[in-house]
Amino acid sequence: MSEVGPGPESLARRLLAERVVLLHGPLDDLSVTRVSAELMTLDAEGDDPVTLRVDCGEAGLAPALTLMDVIELMGVPVRALCLGQVGAGAIGVVAVCAHRAAMPSTRFLLREPTTSMEAHVRNMAQWAELRAGERRRFCERVAGAVGRPADSVEEDLQRGRFLSAAEAVDYGIVDEVCRPEAPIRRLPGAGSPPMGFRPLR
Repeated sequence: MSEVGPGPESLARRLLAERVVLLHGPLDDLSVTRVSAELMTLDAEGDDPVTLRVDCGEAGLAPALTLMDVIELMGVPVRALCLGQVGAGAIGVVAVCAHRAAMPSTRFLLREPTTSMEAHVRNMAQWAELRAGERRRFCERVAGAVGRPADSVEEDLQRGRFLSAAEAVDYGIVDEVCRPEAPIRRLPGAGSPPMGFRPLR
């Protein structure tokens, strides 16, 4: 009789024990709640860095901004490891991490994050204004992380642009491509005063 391997929940628990959080598949309202909760839990439970493994080709604007906020408020460094495909709002999620690495075959798609809303027609102008502001903030935060002008990043997102892992390094989205001989680097900020999510007492 063949043995049945561990299920997804068991694997997720094992990874969390190693301070690894998975962001696989589309980032939506449901998945951003799970990923945010796991990050905040690990932040409260220890002072070691957290690794966010990202294989996310589609991420809406609002969920991406929410997760970017959570990562930037973490009291421990969050290291992004990109594999598979990273696109749309997931570009911003990776960009705000303390250290960003990619597997050699990772594909990056600079593309404007999608957004949707159910609203009465009289509220459409207000919604469009709100969305424009969110979109601008997203571009500014990505631009600050990659060291490029916000207008240039916004233009690339509007036009759509595919990047290889090496090209993503040149663009500034990731710091390095993982290879067998890659050096192990000390994360910045490890000795800074703790701040972020801590358990309530």
